[in-house]
Amino acid sequence: MKYFFFLFLFTLSASNLSFAQQTIEGSLEHDNLQRDYILYVPDSYSGETAVPLLFNFHGYTSNATEQMFYGDFRPIADTANFIIVHPMGTQDNTGTTHFNVGWGGSSVDDVGFSETLLEAIASEYNIDLTRVYSTGMSNGGFMSYELACQLSDKIAAIASVTGSMSFFTFNNCDPQHPTPILQIHGTADQTVPYNGAIFAKPIEEVVSYWVNFNNCDSTPEVSDLPNTNTSDGSTVAHFVYDNGDNGVNTEFFKITNGGHTWAGSFFGGVGTNYDINASAVVWNFLSRYDINGLIDTATDVEEVGEKGLKVGIFPNPTTDFIHLEMGTLQQIPFEVFTLSGEQVLKGTVDSSHPIIDVSRLTSGVYFLEIEGKAYKILKAE
Repeated sequence: MKYFFFLFLFTLSASNLSFAQQTIEGSLEHDNLQRDYILYVPDSYSGETAVPLLFNFHGYTSNATEQMFYGDFRPIADTANFIIVHPMGTQDNTGTTHFNVGWGGSSVDDVGFSETLLEAIASEYNIDLTRVYSTGMSNGGFMSYELACQLSDKIAAIASVTGSMSFFTFNNCDPQHPTPILQIHGTADQTVPYNGAIFAKPIEEVVSYWVNFNNCDSTPEVSDLPNTNTSDGSTVAHFVYDNGDNGVNTEFFKITNGGHTWAGSFFGGVGTNYDINASAVVWNFLSRYDINGLIDTATDVEEVGEKGLKVGIFPNPTTDFIHLEMGTLQQIPFEVFTLSGEQVLKGTVDSSHPIIDVSRLTSGVYFLEIEGKAYKILKAE
């Protein structure tokens, strides 16, 4: 579906020149087809250190430009320092833009295109090939599952927003390593129904497949997230299936009464949940992993304070940013101190943007204090 008028999108793009200066429209040839894409390179990218790459696939009938605004990761990339690629689909036999996940007789090789695109970007930029992720809206979520199944030697983790697995993808899935999976889906989704359709597996069956494949605990930890926006008509429950092989989790945000929309999006419209921001949730999940599983963290996730706050810190040591795994949407104050007790940073953080920038600190040992508990962090050069 079209999420908003392109004219409005163009006007908004023209008013955000800081984004335009960092946005590159590119194309390559694959299987005798010109394939287009939009690359977003944040100002923080210097080329000196390898950075993650995130594929962000658009939905059926949509396009790369719309997805760049609709499922927007650019503000997060600016601080977390990763590159985003927005691939453009081709037209199917009805003339509709799509990614081929076994629907409607399409013969386009979108897995091969994705691999070629990854190679092209990696030849031009310093990409951490152990941290290549995929996400997307609707058909883009289906495509992310297809990559998890058929290009798993390149893809570290994926997240699907309102997508599912097609029967073709499900029946031919051949992942080569434990794969972190995040699903975000509304129970009132009329486009990709929660309980499945002729073209899509039921969401709970998809989650179950990956729980079993990853050897996660079969019984999830379930938490009801705060209903911070009571006017959106929906609520969110977070299901965490942990203890998978290589430290991998399978996770599911179930949006009761949520529709076929990107949670938290400014362009979401009717049926959009605003208790979470899907972009922040997706990156918070994906960034915990590389191709080998869970990236080493400073501490296990633990509950601190009186607000049910769950905190995990990664990576540690770090050079630029600290990511927090947080189990609350409330703003939580933090302070960073030197070993001598001098305060060098102060602010607030919540799960919509769970990142603390420590890039300006000199190398050494610091303490991050949250809710009265101090965590040791190591700042590297």
